[in-house]
Amino acid sequence: MKLATLRLASDPGHTTAAVIEEGRVYYLENLDSVQRFLRLEDGIQQEVIARALVGESIAEAEANYAPVVTNPSKVYCIGLNYKAHAAEVGKDLPEYPAVFAKFASTLCGANDPIQIPAEDHRIDYEAELAIIIGKPGRRIAAADAAEHIAGYSVSSDVSMRGYQGRTSEWLQGKVWDKTTPLGPWLVTADELQPDARITSVVNGETVQDSTIDDLIFTANDLVAYLSAFNELQPGDVILTGTPAGVALGRRNEHGRHPWLTAGDVLETSIEGLGTSKVTFRAPEN
Repeated sequence: MKLATLRLASDPGHTTAAVIEEGRVYYLENLDSVQRFLRLEDGIQQEVIARALVGESIAEAEANYAPVVTNPSKVYCIGLNYKAHAAEVGKDLPEYPAVFAKFASTLCGANDPIQIPAEDHRIDYEAELAIIIGKPGRRIAAADAAEHIAGYSVSSDVSMRGYQGRTSEWLQGKVWDKTTPLGPWLVTADELQPDARITSVVNGETVQDSTIDDLIFTANDLVAYLSAFNELQPGDVILTGTPAGVALGRRNEHGRHPWLTAGDVLETSIEGLGTSKVTFRAPEN
């Protein structure tokens, strides 16, 4: 099953939750986001879906995607969580997850433009598998973690590497407003293969190409670890880390890092979960 949060064509300032089936989009009645849907009891969720699928629909191509979750209480991020990425930046495999956080204001829709800030030109892409929490829980065992995961989504942790590198703490390079596409969809776990391909493509060139089974800490591992110190809530987001191939670990023919620039188009894809396609805009004067 695929769920999304859409901006209404009649009023883009307002959103609605929707279910996508066979190329058609069906609005979920009286629910303004996927997060609201996830807070419903299982039986009510099924009723809401059933009602929607016999109602009016629009073509998927007409959908204007907001972030899958518009206002999560928590956005956790995991650094250095792919074996090949740790190797490319010269780090040993971590004993524990490297955890940092984002704010809800960093999220944007899967196809929204991203503005390059005037303060930092070292803009990097980081394809990420996002976990969306469906059921609350604290101190969740890894064996039980799947019961708390509503599904998965595509994201890219667009990073301001200049600010990130100013200190040993990463937060300042990760929390710029409207720089983290999340979506287009939340897809339930039954539609995600354990070795799904994950890629970043910049202006038609594939720059990251891996599979999610290269993760050091799995989705279940991360849910268990993070829930030890916070109760996870429906709609909480966990970005699970990025594979090898980021601009920080690459050099172009001039010996420079190929940072993203105005006009670049970044496509982030995970097999079975769809594609986010964003264009970067020049800084405001």
